[in-house]
Amino acid sequence: MERYSHITNKTKREIVLLKARPCLWSKCTFCDYIEDNSTCTKEMIDINNQVLDLITGEYGVLEVIDSASIFELPKDTLLKIKEIIDKKHIHTLFIESHWIYHKRIQEIRDFFGIKTIVKIGVETFDDEFRNGYLNKNATFQSIQELKQYFDSPCLMVGIQGQTKEMIIKDMDILTHFFEHGTISIYRNNSTSVKRDDALINWFMHKYHYLIEDTGYDFLYDPTDFGVGN
Repeated sequence: MERYSHITNKTKREIVLLKARPCLWSKCTFCDYIEDNSTCTKEMIDINNQVLDLITGEYGVLEVIDSASIFELPKDTLLKIKEIIDKKHIHTLFIESHWIYHKRIQEIRDFFGIKTIVKIGVETFDDEFRNGYLNKNATFQSIQELKQYFDSPCLMVGIQGQTKEMIIKDMDILTHFFEHGTISIYRNNSTSVKRDDALINWFMHKYHYLIEDTGYDFLYDPTDFGVGN
């Protein structure tokens, strides 16, 4: 499992994939990412310390991800991240959280005390597909409500059942309301949710310009950030 890497093609930053407790929600129909979770606090802290010690601070920007939310990391790991932020002169931090923690987002911003870009797995702005089929439990009522808490939506493209109209709307909302976001191409995994290759080919042709846009990260494969397996 690769847990440390650099992102150099968009916003330059170091990125670490840490080990966390099981996702508090853990019911998304398309997700088997939770297999990296742990219930052993010592294991999580030991692995995370080894990874965090690799951070150099060369860009002043750090992204911290895990297979759940930032809130599922052990307290010792959160304190270690804060210590590295100070020691390595990190000025900008990327983190991610599920919607169920939206009332605690300001708490985590205050804890780290630097510019913090909070990502959220929205997958799509189509509420019925997001919550009905994908079972995301991301129940914001408007884009304005989402933006009250989160800075950077993560969108998924190429799931069977998605339509071109859904994706066009998603990309329009992303580019008009958010300065940063992540676009991920869906890859088949152990779940019953399947990939739509025809839809992906259409997207790659229509939105190639957006893939090159420095404001939006693009993942054709989940490991394109250099972490994972």
